[in-house]
Amino acid sequence: MTEKEKDELREKIVKGTALAYERLVEQKKKEDGELVFAKDGKIVAVKARDIPESAYKTGQ
Repeated sequence: MTEKEKDELREKIVKGTALAYERLVEQKKKEDGELVFAKDGKIVAVKARDIPESAYKTGQ
């Protein structure tokens, strides 16, 4: 696999991950659900409606 192919694959993976996160947040907003993150080694639950669109929208 060439470096160009590796870069293209890496880019596709990053875009796919961002899209999956965007869809997850949108679904949780519809369900009035929470997302759970780790911050500074502690578990934090955040209501999806409290996450601003600028934090997860990819702009595609």
